[in-house]
Amino acid sequence: MKLNTIKPAKGSKPSKTRVGRGIGSGLGKTAGRGHKGQHARSGGYHKVGFEGGQMPIQRRLPKRGFSSPLKGLTAEVRLSDLEKMKADEIDLSVLKAEGVVPHQTQTAKIIKSGSLSRKVQLKGVLVTKGAREAVTAAGGSIAE
Repeated sequence: MKLNTIKPAKGSKPSKTRVGRGIGSGLGKTAGRGHKGQHARSGGYHKVGFEGGQMPIQRRLPKRGFSSPLKGLTAEVRLSDLEKMKADEIDLSVLKAEGVVPHQTQTAKIIKSGSLSRKVQLKGVLVTKGAREAVTAAGGSIAE
């Protein structure tokens, strides 16, 4: 087999319909565009989102995104952060006092990132499944 002899299978690529080539073709005269109107003209089509002069939907709807109201109130704490802390009993107030989470934080969640080798007692903080296993494996405890 040579690359210059490769051809698609017979009938798999029908020839392109040639429009505007006489009345016998079935697509002569108006070439399938109908009579008059915007679609019949060359270059005659509207921009994306144009609704015939009606106020487009992207301008009718109010501009507003989504900003989570809880964004500044929740914080993630890594296992490596717990490793560096001095306290053994860790709750939200201890995390704030040591500067691990901002002072406006209302909830904290321990995530499995880094490692934990010391024993800690967690109180009143959320814990992911992986972090829970890591804390218990290090000999720590979790009180919800």
